[in-house]
Amino acid sequence: MVALPGVPRREAVRNDGELALADFLALPERTAKPRSRGVTHVIDRGLPIATLESLLDLAGAHIDFVKFGWGTAYVSRHIRAKVVACHEAKVQSCIGGTLLELATVQGKLREFVRWADSIGFDAVEVSEGTVELGAGIKAGLIEAMARDFIVLAEVGSKDAEAPVRPSAWATQMQADIDAGAAFVIAEGRESGTVGLYHPDGRVREPLVSALVARVPADRIIFEAPSPSQQKWFVRHLGVDVNLGNVATDEVIALETLRRGLRADTAGLALRRQGSRPEGSGPSGTC
Repeated sequence: MVALPGVPRREAVRNDGELALADFLALPERTAKPRSRGVTHVIDRGLPIATLESLLDLAGAHIDFVKFGWGTAYVSRHIRAKVVACHEAKVQSCIGGTLLELATVQGKLREFVRWADSIGFDAVEVSEGTVELGAGIKAGLIEAMARDFIVLAEVGSKDAEAPVRPSAWATQMQADIDAGAAFVIAEGRESGTVGLYHPDGRVREPLVSALVARVPADRIIFEAPSPSQQKWFVRHLGVDVNLGNVATDEVIALETLRRGLRADTAGLALRRQGSRPEGSGPSGTC
């Protein structure tokens, strides 16, 4: 191998086989965990425990919440072990909102809380995406759940035909925060085709503008399952936008997007550096 001038030889890997995270580039700064903005909220659709442990080992530093979607926590054999794995990785575990909706309708709230507490969940999602709870019930649920858990309150319907009224969303989000929610979630589903999005996945930009104009942006988690949606939010709301329903296989890719390590957001890193590479000329196309 020919040595390049000024480039040191490759150093040996440490005996334990671990390599420290690289830190030689000037990149957009990220808030450190535990963080209240720049949250990455990941959805677990029923991962095997070994797969979740592997994900947390690889990317736990970039994950803030793992949500056990829908009612998957209710039918998973190793749910307690999965919650323990999250705790060991300093990641907060959350129950999907559909489970709480059903418990509320069936009059099983006490049983729900007892079960959730016994498993060790950190957070619960309070939503009306599947069942319309009625006026005042959601606020009461948030207040009650907030005594024992971190509450993530979802706003918006899972019904693609439901009307999307920005002012109503903003009003509901502020009411949920006032009731005790730590974060409010803007509905997009795991498909990214309802609520925040048109059926083809495009962002409803007037809706987002209306929400951030009336609700503190660091209290909103925008469900953004697709890379194109994640890219839009990072570009428009910044590196530390809160993003939710991130697929488990997109966590590392999203973090590179946030840090300007992809072509789509490399301009963030270039602005951070404040200069062009040596010898570079004007940009253009040939």
